[in-house]
Amino acid sequence: MAKDEMQAKPVREYRTEELAEAAGIPVRTLRFYRERKLLQPPRREGRIAWYDDHHLARLRTIAGLLERGHTLGGIAELTAAFEKGRDVGQLGELLGIGWSEETPVRLTPEELADYFEGEVTPENLAASLDLGYLAVDGDAIVHVSRRLLDVSSALVREGVPLAAVLETGRRVREHADAMALLFTELISDHISPDALTRLRPLAKSVVEAELTMAMDRLLASAPGQTPSS
Repeated sequence: MAKDEMQAKPVREYRTEELAEAAGIPVRTLRFYRERKLLQPPRREGRIAWYDDHHLARLRTIAGLLERGHTLGGIAELTAAFEKGRDVGQLGELLGIGWSEETPVRLTPEELADYFEGEVTPENLAASLDLGYLAVDGDAIVHVSRRLLDVSSALVREGVPLAAVLETGRRVREHADAMALLFTELISDHISPDALTRLRPLAKSVVEAELTMAMDRLLASAPGQTPSS
């Protein structure tokens, strides 16, 4: 989508009651979030407060983060982190992933829509929040991993529905957690827990090699297929 096309898109606005209804929350909760500075101030037109889709997106994100066990204080701190431009390491801590080699990506709602054209539905947004792929919405959205964002977008461009990509991601997460536990136990039992960070690249090499060979076996067993096809 071209930049001038995005700028030309009409902005939907909501009165306070309309926004609360769209977000599925009471008006008093919306006002409480405003008081806690979880939402940016609305546009004022006399005594009328006008909100837009960015406010609605942030309210949905707040709901998703609360469901995942985040506190309002933690959500407020995460929001402030983006507004103040904290570094990747600090954002990782706030996202609950600690230090990570993965690089979070900051996006506008329009940029996210461009990555997954036609697939950014409330259901897919909720699934992404539940997985922890998306952590902040509103004026800025954060995807916790540049690599996962690029791969997910590539699969969608190839024709795989985003809902299927996210469900596969959920299943991969389960296996990845199990593999991480295996490696952690191996190093902790036979060397030392202190060696985990230093030997982490070995675990990544094992997983990559095993996945490559597993794909080779599947391709070789498929009729008319070869590993190079």
